[in-house]
Amino acid sequence: MKALITGVCGFIGSHLAKKLLSECHQVRGLALPQENRKDMEELGVEMRVGDITKPDSIMGICDDVDTVFHLAGRVDYWGPRRIFFQSILEGTRNLLNEASGKTSRFVYASSVCAIGTNRHLKGHKEDDPVRKTGIPYADAKQEAEKLVWDYHRKDAIEGTVFRPTNVIGPGSVWVRDMVDNLLQGRVPLIDGGRHSASLIGVDNLVDGIVLAGTLDAGIGETFHFRDDWEVTWKRYLTDLGEMVEKKPSSNIPFWLAWPVAFFFDKTLSKLNLKPPATRHIVGLLGRNMDIDNTKAKEVLSWRTKVTYEVTMSKIREWVRSQMLIEEGS
Repeated sequence: MKALITGVCGFIGSHLAKKLLSECHQVRGLALPQENRKDMEELGVEMRVGDITKPDSIMGICDDVDTVFHLAGRVDYWGPRRIFFQSILEGTRNLLNEASGKTSRFVYASSVCAIGTNRHLKGHKEDDPVRKTGIPYADAKQEAEKLVWDYHRKDAIEGTVFRPTNVIGPGSVWVRDMVDNLLQGRVPLIDGGRHSASLIGVDNLVDGIVLAGTLDAGIGETFHFRDDWEVTWKRYLTDLGEMVEKKPSSNIPFWLAWPVAFFFDKTLSKLNLKPPATRHIVGLLGRNMDIDNTKAKEVLSWRTKVTYEVTMSKIREWVRSQMLIEEGS
């Protein structure tokens, strides 16, 4: 198989590229002009430069490609709505147009956020109703899913969608940003941190992505990927904090955190100023996101293979190495 990975230089994309190469697949990667492509090129990835928001820059990107793994898109948790929709929705539209008639499989990386993170989602199945929240990232992901299915129904591509929960591993946003905030004393527990952190290790996730994108059983399906770890936010943030000798700073009830975050979203984000709290983050830390992962297990025979303890050990090594680098710089 020859695969195209958009966002190949990102956290999940780089791990997916390594996984596919280890299974003897050919990999083409799409990177933004400003991204460092050296590591991927040294691995043997055929690199292309382009921007999915600029159709002319991705012409021919899908030529001779069997499967597209579309991971690119804005992943920040704040900013103006138009930026998220341009990157996530319109970028996906541009790539689908380029892939139509050339590529058979199109695997789209959505998110648990697309379901609606202002409520508990424990047990939520793939076909259960989703809800708009007004959170730009979440709503754009939801609209992009619909777009993939529109092209699938028109037989332009064979679509697959996967929704991961909170992805962790060395260098992930849930490690890097959380460590930075812990060091600055800016990580509170929501509702005492009693809710499930709904984590998935990146190694387990890429196993699932490859299965979803290579098995015929994955065509026309949406899959939830969440590890079977019983880990609360309090445990995860405490474990992460111990690596840098810090603790979560305080406790805020969800009923208070949500409207405060709403205020910041509606004021600072519109001005393109980074808010101290957003509904995106409060919704993930303050609600149970344990979506049902039975379908991935039954249809793809996917399982949690790497344990929480092993994943955290890898993270600990990364955190220590990064701190040594920063101290020496």
